[in-house]
Amino acid sequence: MTPDITPRESGALRDLGGAELGHLGLEDLLDASLKQVCDILAVDTATVLRHQPGSNQLSAVAAVGLEEEVYQGVRVPVGSGFAGRVAALREPVVIDHVDRGTVVNPLLWERGLHTMLGVPMLAGSSLVGVLHVGCVQPRQFSAAEVETLRRLAGQLAVAVQVEIFREDRTAAMALQRSLLPGRLPEVPGLEFAARYVPGASSGLGGDWYDLFRLPGGRLGIVMGDVAGHGLDAAVIMGRLRSALRAYALDCEDPAEVLAKLDRKAVHFEHGVMATVAYAVLDENQRRLTISLAGHLPPVLVSSGQPAELLQAPADPPVGLGLTSAARRVTTVDLAPDSVLAFCTDGLVERRDQLVDTGLARLAGLLRVEDPDQLCSRIMSALIGNRPAADDIALLVIKRVIADR
Repeated sequence: MTPDITPRESGALRDLGGAELGHLGLEDLLDASLKQVCDILAVDTATVLRHQPGSNQLSAVAAVGLEEEVYQGVRVPVGSGFAGRVAALREPVVIDHVDRGTVVNPLLWERGLHTMLGVPMLAGSSLVGVLHVGCVQPRQFSAAEVETLRRLAGQLAVAVQVEIFREDRTAAMALQRSLLPGRLPEVPGLEFAARYVPGASSGLGGDWYDLFRLPGGRLGIVMGDVAGHGLDAAVIMGRLRSALRAYALDCEDPAEVLAKLDRKAVHFEHGVMATVAYAVLDENQRRLTISLAGHLPPVLVSSGQPAELLQAPADPPVGLGLTSAARRVTTVDLAPDSVLAFCTDGLVERRDQLVDTGLARLAGLLRVEDPDQLCSRIMSALIGNRPAADDIALLVIKRVIADR
């Protein structure tokens, strides 16, 4: 049976739930809500600690009456101390004695707190954080007060989760804009065009393409896809992109570059998986050397010849540590007036369509024409007026001069 809540507490719940949260940033929202909590329950402190799933810790993000928790970057492992116990149990916890034996944060007993009540911040089955309040005088919390704090925590959890999603999406968009080439390089004899479209349902992820000059007049070409979506995938993508560029400066062999990238991912990016195609175009623009780490091969078309997938073997993706043998490379001669199209699987894979079918459709669309026009025609035919279910990256390269 749910405890009765007083009219004052019920009104406070309505006020908090009806606040126009869209006009408040996360920091202002939490500050205003914690002041309300202190007023509603007549307590001296109120703190929100946000759950960080990656480290399984709680970090103080907002506080009233105990602002030092935020200023000093307090972190509490889930399962340790008072807040950690609330998070682990996912149920309200009350303590009536605050010292080294009951809490891990010395700021709590230094503040002189005597009694504390903490509740989990849950959004559905997801742990968003912990909300706790404290009193410097002995205090007994009624069942109705515990229920009030639990409901307030639930409302805050949903609002915080929404704000976290917005912040992550904004950060991922900014990160991806900074990492994807804002302007493709100008290379005599070559023309380029590219498209990047974030998935409508999944949010931004870890798809990327890259073009960069290498010593000796060579050109590096990358198409990659980090598993997952959102800010975490975008951050990992950025790290892999930077590492690949660095390895490309030291190693001429694309297979060796991907082997180094794989070792880096296994050692430093635990649990990460990414597919990558890395190719190098020689200084004469006649020969392409490519290695595939689980990625789709590019499609090649030349004047007077039908388009076809490059017959390059795909070794395991990076991050899995499955390759004991040397990664493989494939070398392809490029005729004058030829076109290459690299893509991620979001362009060619559908729930009702195999990747092979999508690749065959892509090959059927490829022509020797202006790369930007070709990109537009490919996107129109394969995407049309439907929002992309997954991230899409497409890179088209045309060789425009005859052999010297």
